[in-house]
Amino acid sequence: MDFTWLTNTFYLGYLWEGFVNTMLLVAISGSLGLALAVLLALGRIAGKRPLQLLIRGFTTTIRGTPLLVQLFFFYDGVGRVLTQFPGVRDTFMWPVLREAFFYGALAFTISVGAYASEVIRGAMLSVPSGELEAARAFGMSRFKIIWRIWLPHAIQICLPTLTGELILLLKSVPLVSTIAVMDLLKAANIVRDETFLVYEPLLLIAGIYIALTLILTFGMRIVEHNFPGVRPAASRRGVLALLTGTRRA
Repeated sequence: MDFTWLTNTFYLGYLWEGFVNTMLLVAISGSLGLALAVLLALGRIAGKRPLQLLIRGFTTTIRGTPLLVQLFFFYDGVGRVLTQFPGVRDTFMWPVLREAFFYGALAFTISVGAYASEVIRGAMLSVPSGELEAARAFGMSRFKIIWRIWLPHAIQICLPTLTGELILLLKSVPLVSTIAVMDLLKAANIVRDETFLVYEPLLLIAGIYIALTLILTFGMRIVEHNFPGVRPAASRRGVLALLTGTRRA
């Protein structure tokens, strides 16, 4: 194994740029995607029939098409269409709209929103109706019931699944290398082309992704245990005792 290329500042610069872009894509798409997912889930549950059908069609389309196709659609399709409108190049948004990073973040945000919305919707339907009725009996408005009782409890229920969605997002980021965004895979491919080393650059970014996945999993586990209203998790010994029937009354 030859990792002497890591001392080359030229390659390190590409790796650092790829790492930063990867983290930005996960942070931006993850946060905006989850916000979109909440709105879509609320629309599916509490919206009128036409809105429900529109959201269902949207989520089905996004979940039924490959993410790579969506990336090409936004970058090669929407991106080129926008350039045809007169005056777009003169607006303050043009420096953003001309960058492939924007279309990558847009595709990931929509994908996360579509998948996570179904997760959150299922969790919201799993919240006991008695809690909502009790909140109504206390005179809480519909808005307060949703944002103080219903939605927090639903997110508490589906946090482990949302953690999996964020990990899938992290592993999907290398797809942006196909639309000229510098990410870790793009940087590794540059090193491979320049040095003719096949395995070392890929092993390095694989290790980085594993480390990022562990950090993300650990961070979300902390959120799970400290989420408002979450009961302390049962100890491993207590769970094993319960399963084996040796727990004392």
